[in-house]
Amino acid sequence: MSNGLFEQLKATISKSYPSIVFPEGLDERILEATARLSKEGILKPILIGNQQEIEKKSNELGLQFGDYQILDPNNYSEMDHMITSFVERRKGKVSPEDAKKILLDENYFGTMLVYMEKAIGLVSGAAHSTADTVRPALQIIKTKNGIKKTSGAFLMVKEEQKYIFADCAINISPDKNDLAETAIVSAETAKIFDIEPKVAMLSFSTKGSAVSPETEKVVEATKLAQEAAPELLIDGEFQFDAAFVPSVASKKAPESPLKGEANVFIFPSLEAGNIGYKMVQRLGGFEAIGPILQGLNKPVNDLSRGCNAEDVYKLALITAGQGL
Repeated sequence: MSNGLFEQLKATISKSYPSIVFPEGLDERILEATARLSKEGILKPILIGNQQEIEKKSNELGLQFGDYQILDPNNYSEMDHMITSFVERRKGKVSPEDAKKILLDENYFGTMLVYMEKAIGLVSGAAHSTADTVRPALQIIKTKNGIKKTSGAFLMVKEEQKYIFADCAINISPDKNDLAETAIVSAETAKIFDIEPKVAMLSFSTKGSAVSPETEKVVEATKLAQEAAPELLIDGEFQFDAAFVPSVASKKAPESPLKGEANVFIFPSLEAGNIGYKMVQRLGGFEAIGPILQGLNKPVNDLSRGCNAEDVYKLALITAGQGL
């Protein structure tokens, strides 16, 4: 379905051959995906866990790896340096003694490897909750300058069609500033997949057809996003059909530069975004890839605990693409 898209991404990534951290080194799906990634020479996986256990599990599964690395928090030669770096990053909120205990957690350890530039990104969540993956990222890697919150986007793919939907994963009730931020970072995410971003701010109203606090929030968010990123094509507020169907756009929003050709859709709430992407996935037959965490200084991405090895493989490629 999305093979062409990922072939392009693989060609780009393999030129720089980055390292990606996988904290769940004993998970069967992680091992299958990382064996494939390393054998194909696309990127170098760093698996976190006990070396003997990981090698034993890999052998049992009949997996063969190319270039890869196993790092064990219980036996890491640079742990003292990592502890010092973590204490500094947490600005005195954590003692060295507590830091040592915290960094035995594979997600904290893996996130510190990214922070210390031993890898360009991290993929976790096959056996951990979203909070277990996101919390270390927010504490250590943190959001980019000017971005107050991370957000979660999905790449929706069906044959040659590809769209970005956000926020479908993180912020329950975004305010106007959150929506503006999400619009701008989602446009950047779109570019990773060779989508020239045309961003629609969604609502149940098109250009003032209804007026309520909910629609006004989207109108104000649109203005904020346009002011912050005048180089981007961002417009709103739109009902979905006015953002997506040219003939409807010509009637409902004739002055809009989007002209019913939006490919990045910003939902007004998590409720709407989560329902929207799942409907397009299940009723429309689109593949939903993500959530892709946006707005962080370095890429950290969260798998679903129901993922398969193919999902891990694709999210690793996306993570590497974000980090290049």
